[in-house]
Amino acid sequence: MSKKVAMAGMFTALAMIFSYVEVLIPINLGIPGMKLGLANLVVVVTLYTMGAPMAFAVSMIRIMLVSMTFGSFSAMLYSMAGGLLSFCGMALLKKISNFSVIGVSLLGGVLHNTGQLLVAMAVVENINLIAYLPPLMIAGMVTGILIGIVSAQVIPRIKKVLHSGA
Repeated sequence: MSKKVAMAGMFTALAMIFSYVEVLIPINLGIPGMKLGLANLVVVVTLYTMGAPMAFAVSMIRIMLVSMTFGSFSAMLYSMAGGLLSFCGMALLKKISNFSVIGVSLLGGVLHNTGQLLVAMAVVENINLIAYLPPLMIAGMVTGILIGIVSAQVIPRIKKVLHSGA
């Protein structure tokens, strides 16, 4: 049990660091909120190495802590919507199908952007924001694939450490 708690703390801290690093990377493609999704790398790795409940905890705790530390309540609202939708989709796809880590991560990227866009449309009460959907889907697919590729390389290494008793 103490190993699981330690791993959860490590994964959460790493996700927070990746979130902070992402803020430092200036990406301006003309679409508000477009990011690389580096913290999702940790969520995907946690999902495949520690299971869905642990990955969910890491994701939600990271969102709350990062929002309270570096963001705002509205940032937490957007991140929570994206994170919840993304996590649910990834966990479900992993459980019910033979999709690869890359496919699961791709879905996570697309759903994260979808969740944030839905919240934005509700907050500003403007359905016309749906015009951002196509570029956000493309961005979510590209970043999801990239995060999936890296995750596929990291997961076996983390599993080896977890099973070695280290």
